[in-house]
Amino acid sequence: MNIFKNSLPVLFSIAVLSACDDDTGTIGIYPETDGLTHSHAIVNVATRSIGLGAVRTASDINYLGDIIDPETETRIRSEFAAQFHTFENYKFPEKSQMFPVDTTLAIPEDHSQDSVFCDSVEIRLYFENYYGDGDNPMKLEVYPLSKHNIFSEDSVYYSDIDLSKYIDAGTKPIATKVFAPNDYTLSDSELNSSTHSNNIRIVLPNKWGTQLMQAYYENPDNFKDSYSFIRNVCPGFYFKLKSGSGNMISVDVGTINVYFTYYDKVRPDSTLSGMARFASTPEVIQSTRFVNDDLQQLIDDENCTYLKTPAGIGTEVTLPVKEIMAGHEKDSLSKARLILTRYNKKEDNYTLGTPGHVLLVRKQDMKSFFENKQVSNSLTSYTTAFDATYNTYTFENICRLVSYIQAEKKEGMRSKNLSESQWEAKYPDWNKCVVIPVKRSTTQDSYGNVYETSVTHDMDMNSVRLIGGKNTPLQMQVIYSRFK
Repeated sequence: MNIFKNSLPVLFSIAVLSACDDDTGTIGIYPETDGLTHSHAIVNVATRSIGLGAVRTASDINYLGDIIDPETETRIRSEFAAQFHTFENYKFPEKSQMFPVDTTLAIPEDHSQDSVFCDSVEIRLYFENYYGDGDNPMKLEVYPLSKHNIFSEDSVYYSDIDLSKYIDAGTKPIATKVFAPNDYTLSDSELNSSTHSNNIRIVLPNKWGTQLMQAYYENPDNFKDSYSFIRNVCPGFYFKLKSGSGNMISVDVGTINVYFTYYDKVRPDSTLSGMARFASTPEVIQSTRFVNDDLQQLIDDENCTYLKTPAGIGTEVTLPVKEIMAGHEKDSLSKARLILTRYNKKEDNYTLGTPGHVLLVRKQDMKSFFENKQVSNSLTSYTTAFDATYNTYTFENICRLVSYIQAEKKEGMRSKNLSESQWEAKYPDWNKCVVIPVKRSTTQDSYGNVYETSVTHDMDMNSVRLIGGKNTPLQMQVIYSRFK
């Protein structure tokens, strides 16, 4: 039952009025109109930092590295696992075309005359952006994932995932790689080429590539789709950070490239070079593990609050609903605006970014919101963008949220026969919301209306310090309306 069907719109206004260098402006009182008067009051708003814990990770980007945030001196480490996608009904050349078939040609050890084999096989991890010193070396190990414990499309994976559970016991790395974002093994002409993309190249044993090709000729149905390929041929790889620090690479896509030689079908005396490519894309599962150290010292800071990603810190806002309504039971609240102001920070090459969007959601709903892949509904959840001009995140109108909370409390007290103090003791988060950094996708219809299509946790490297905390309560200006 919708208990708000006949309720009047309830609005209130929140303004940050604290000593800082940023002018957030003021909120004016509406002019008098026939039969309607306005009044206002100011109440304190409590905010604090809270740990977000493990969050649901997306399958469109991965991170690899180990860095320290110079502003907060907190450490972030990341590694990931990825499956690889194959085109439907992928086909290699006919087996009769594969090299070698000529007994005069050298046959690699452990291969019979009529077997197929690859010339070489590699993994490329492509990246456009990275954080840190591009010259710092890092070392990673690559482990094949298990065929007995495969990432499932029906499961939800979180940022604290133990990736070692997805490799068979006793498995050794199939390859190791020492790398840095700046690849000095390439010539200047290659680096400056318009076709060059930054990548980490990892050479795998030829035997692994040969086994992949043999799997095709044994049963081509193993390559008919990604589901079959992952379960019967290649479950994927775990990219484990072994050592090094000072870099965090944002991996946009990974590929497995298998190189081989085969005979031209038209001119059998000619050989051709072939390559089979399999990519880690959003069509298959990718899962990143994040480890954040020393966050508790930031959470305990009572002089401000934080927004920190990935899988880091959010800002809890306690809406003073009871204080707002005290003595104004017959009034309507006319406007709502919540402003969170960022402290200025020194911007340089090693400063973490600022979240582009944030979500305001009831604390009791913040886990289910992401698990159920919801978008903001302008009732119990709202999104807004960072305003670099004013250094703020502004929620222009959260009136329906306050109305919802107040009505829910009244109906709950009545239906459960609870006093106000009993209700608040039983539901301590009844008036609490959390501000969480998010990535927001939208679409636009033919009339120019913009709609949200997805809201997911922001997994970029971001850190923001906000005005607030126990020692600096925000002040909320509330505007009331009443018919004469």
